Amino acid sequence: MQIYITKIKPLHGTNYSEVAPEARMIYKRISSKTKRRPYVRSKYFDNEKVFLDYFWSHIMSKNPRDRTRRLRQYPCAIDLIIHTHLDPISKQHPEKYSEILHRFKGRNGNGEIFFVQIKEVKKNDEKSFMSVSPEMD
Repeated sequence: MQIYITKIKPLHGTNYSEVAPEARMIYKRISSKTKRRPYVRSKYFDNEKVFLDYFWSHIMSKNPRDRTRRLRQYPCAIDLIIHTHLDPISKQHPEKYSEILHRFKGRNGNGEIFFVQIKEVKKNDEKSFMSVSPEMD
């Protein structure tokens, strides 16, 4: 698997209350560009929309420590989604056969590895940013 290298550094902070406002500000900047569902266009998917709203409901299901770890990588993940041309690992969702999961690998400005997962619904080709996670040691 090839690694997308971004110059964007992860957000600063050690707990959720420090990291969440910065991540929400980035999301708000993107969502203010549209009246409907917030999205970014991805080079890998031929400039198709990747919706961002699913990520926030997914992140709230995690414990606060895990939320912080994932939110720190949020700006790096957005940059990867927008700019990468590299092929991800794609596989069918193990529980929902109507979905494909695309997993991209990236390296942020601090040299840390992270993964971005995008869900694609086969029926209507809708893509949603699902998750970002730093590599575990």
